[in-house]
Amino acid sequence: MKKILGLIAVISLATLTACGQLNSAATLGDQTISQNELQTTVDTLLKERATQDVSQMQLESGAALNRSQLRFLIITKIFDEIAKELKLEITKSELATTRQSMIAQGGGEATLATNLVSAQIASTNFDKYIRAIIISDKLTAALKQSGVADADVSAKISQLVVAKTKELKIKINPRYGTWDDASGDILATDSAGDAVKSPATK
Repeated sequence: MKKILGLIAVISLATLTACGQLNSAATLGDQTISQNELQTTVDTLLKERATQDVSQMQLESGAALNRSQLRFLIITKIFDEIAKELKLEITKSELATTRQSMIAQGGGEATLATNLVSAQIASTNFDKYIRAIIISDKLTAALKQSGVADADVSAKISQLVVAKTKELKIKINPRYGTWDDASGDILATDSAGDAVKSPATK
């Protein structure tokens, strides 16, 4: 369930600058992630947490949760754009098969809700997660087939993401922080407007 989180950790994106639209959390080219969409995602996740025993889980809250969920929405949209550019078709059958496989690997339907809460993925975003995994797997397979060594695949995918990010000229609403190239993450911003550095390891 946490495969994409590891992938996100190695991706270094271009700087996300201040967002000019007050009602948007982020913009990607002509696409907008609205603050309402982000808030709905966060609210859904919090409601689903309330149904689970989270005492042994390390979960984000507050501003940190907002940042991580916004990053998730941004990354999944970037992967969708890469798939469009490379004409990678994701069929309903692939989505269904991958979904069933992931649920089975996680212990079945009975544990799905708990697994999603633990991975900090709202149930409404599960399909986005699955789609991103499929795109990542297709990119990996294509790169390997073209002769790219296994050890270099992640770097090549990162390059694709960086290129697509620059093309889309992504902007982020400053209320959610600032983008840090070094960590590939959205950093918190203090009251004086300075970025608060995140830990070196996530």
